[in-house]
Amino acid sequence: MGRVEQFLEALDRVAAGGTALDPEVVSQLLTRKSSAGPLQSLTAREREVLEHMAQGKANATIAAELTVSERAVSKHIGSIFAKLGLEPDDGTVHRRVLAVLAYLEGRGGY
Repeated sequence: MGRVEQFLEALDRVAAGGTALDPEVVSQLLTRKSSAGPLQSLTAREREVLEHMAQGKANATIAAELTVSERAVSKHIGSIFAKLGLEPDDGTVHRRVLAVLAYLEGRGGY
């Protein structure tokens, strides 16, 4: 996918209320080593799903890009929430945002 297409996709995502992070930034954050924390308990696939979440991608997009079903993505996200200690929300807190923040914090930056 070309840079212009990526930009337009990110622009549409932000306009729809989502978020967009540069994939290179997320990639750099993923390569940093973290000595401890709940992120270490995530499987490689869970970290990959969380990376896509941090880029603001919807479950359907994550599924398509990882060539898995949306159900598999949902299961991975549920496991991520459990491993990060994010209980089901009461409508005031969005676990997906908290998971991404934990990811960014654990990788040394936000």
